This record gives sequence, structure tokens and C-alpha cells, in this order.
Amino acid sequence: MTASPAGRTAAPARRERLNPLTSLAAAASTAVMTTAAASWVLSGTVVAGCLVLSLATGAARRVVPAGAAVLVPLGLSLLVLHGLFFPEGRTVLAEWGPARITAEGLQFAVQRILQLAAVVLALLLFSFSVSVPDLVAALSARGVQGRFAFVLASTLTLLPTIAGRARRIREAQESRGLVISRGLLSRVAAFRLQAVPLVLSLIEDAGTRAAALEARGLGNPGPRTTYREVPDSTAQRAVRAVLVVAALAALILRVVQSGA
Repeated sequence: MTASPAGRTAAPARRERLNPLTSLAAAASTAVMTTAAASWVLSGTVVAGCLVLSLATGAARRVVPAGAAVLVPLGLSLLVLHGLFFPEGRTVLAEWGPARITAEGLQFAVQRILQLAAVVLALLLFSFSVSVPDLVAALSARGVQGRFAFVLASTLTLLPTIAGRARRIREAQESRGLVISRGLLSRVAAFRLQAVPLVLSLIEDAGTRAAALEARGLGNPGPRTTYREVPDSTAQRAVRAVLVVAALAALILRVVQSGA
């Protein structure tokens, strides 16, 4: 028994009812408020929420590997930096010369890793679930034209390729004899060898995509006409306004608390 064409298009239609600007506001405000709050409880809640949403939307197969590719090396570096060399640490768990593991350093590192994970997963979930044509059309409909829409579209079309490209680079280097042991130094050296070709390939790909988008007039100034209708509602516009105000309030509160 096969699904009818109407049945095949019903699910995407339900997923696209959310305006891409609402998704963008939610991801950006979540990143800002999580960073400003610096609370491991809030960060852990955001991480869990992003994982649940990625599973519900079917984006987990792309969000989780891409998030791991970003968070694992950064998390290890934070553990090494703050776990071994935390100046405010008082409770020493282990010590090797100038390096010492402190409970305060580990707690600070875990808090920063959770905070970073919340921001990365929120932005990745948005980038993997948003429709780039709908986002560009929504931005153009609200007067956001020219270079900003051009750069945003180019970046979002590039993000889904990062995890797969990093995996192919690692497999290619392992086929040439690269051995990654369980030691920290070996993993750091392997990350450096994989990060350089990844960044260079992303820069080259970004240039190619930018040239293609530029040739299609996306970066040209002046009025433009879009034939893509993106649904919106008063409720979603109100939600976006609340999210922006909440993010600004979190930033102001953080600045006041830092200056006090």
C-alpha cells in the first residue's frame, strides 16, 4: 500500500508552518540568554530540549554528529585548560608539577562545556531544520536585502556539509596511516591535522557558493520581487518580539551584575 501524493506532502507542510524568522529568533535568543545566564541548569535544559526537538523533527542524524564534531575537541580543550590550570582552584584532586586538577576547575569547565553545547546545538538545530529559500524570502519581505541575506544564505547552505566532510577527511587520513590512540596528546594532534584541511575546504566551498549566489543576483542592492510566499501570523510576530526583548533583558542584567 503506497502513500498518496497528498499524504507525502502533508508532513513537510506541517513542519513548515513555523515561520523561519520565528525559528531564527528562538535559536538566537536561546543562545544569548544561555550565555548571559551562565547556569548549568539552564544550559542542561536547553541541551536536552534541543536533542528532543532534533529527534522529533528528524534532524538528529545531522545535528548530533555535527555537534559532536564541534563540541568534542572544544570540550577537551576546556577540560585541559580549566581542569589543570584553574587559578582559583582550592580543592586539589591530583597534582603533577605546575599542573593540578581541582574540583573548582572541573566544575567551571563542565559549566562552560554545557553552556557551549547549548549554544551550538540551538544554532545547529535551526540551521538543519530551516528552509533556506523560505528564510531568504522572509527576510526580503521585511526589507532585509543585499549582503546580509546573501551571507546568511551562503552560510546556511554550507553548514549541513561540515559533519560529513570532517568524517571523510578523518577516513582519508586514517587510510594513509594516521593512528589515533586514546591519549589526549594524540587526539589533539589528530584534531589539528584534520581541522586544517577542513577549514581550507570550507573556505574554498564558501567561495564557490558565494560566487554562484552572486551570479544569481542575491547580493545586488535595490528592490526585488519574490514569488515565494512564507506564511506568518500575529501570534508568531508577538512571540518574536518577546524573544528579542527577553534576550536584550538578559544581556542588560548580565552587564549590570558584572559591574556590581
